Amino acid sequence: MRYLKSLIIVVFFVQPIASQTYEVGLMAGGANFIGDVGATTYIAPNNIAIGAIGKWNRSKRHAFRASFLYAELSADDSKGDARRKERGLSFDNSIKEISLGMEFNFWDWFLYDGESQSTPYLYTGLTTFNYGASAIDANNEINVHSNKWSFAIPMVLGIKKTVGRKFVLAAEIGARYTFTDNIDGSAEDDFGAGFGNLNNNDWYVFTGITFSYTWGRIPCQCAF
Repeated sequence: MRYLKSLIIVVFFVQPIASQTYEVGLMAGGANFIGDVGATTYIAPNNIAIGAIGKWNRSKRHAFRASFLYAELSADDSKGDARRKERGLSFDNSIKEISLGMEFNFWDWFLYDGESQSTPYLYTGLTTFNYGASAIDANNEINVHSNKWSFAIPMVLGIKKTVGRKFVLAAEIGARYTFTDNIDGSAEDDFGAGFGNLNNNDWYVFTGITFSYTWGRIPCQCAF
């Protein structure tokens, strides 16, 4: 009986704090394009971006992360430098990305003692995305001619903070270096001759917030 009472006490006190190994939530913010069309400002969200995110907090300093993001992309030479304004091109496109990788915390991120937590973080991994492959036509207009898949390297910097015992709020800026120069139609292919700097691939940037719910149990502090 004495051992049963001890077990009940342990379960009562441990169970409420062992509840945040996993996170799942939503992403919302803006996106902007960096390439051969439009402005050359690196962080200038001008279109909506929304998505979902999930994490497995493997230790105090790292988590495995997966996310889905949908973003509209557009650019207009009228917002670029003098040469781009004279050229006068513009385009509209969209991307649907799936990203897998690892998030690294600058400070310990321990969600089991009931204390408020906050830390800056970095995220990188591998992203695959579907986009409308574009090209410039004989009328000097950029048009989407097919849907294609490509890859990108995400480079994300953010800061996150617990909200109560079950929620996490984060703000992040993440650039994606893509393996294509075809989002803005500047690549040389069967549909167009290409223009701009053909040696540089396209980028796009997500700027926004994530809000996630946490649950689970304290993870084993293993070797990875």
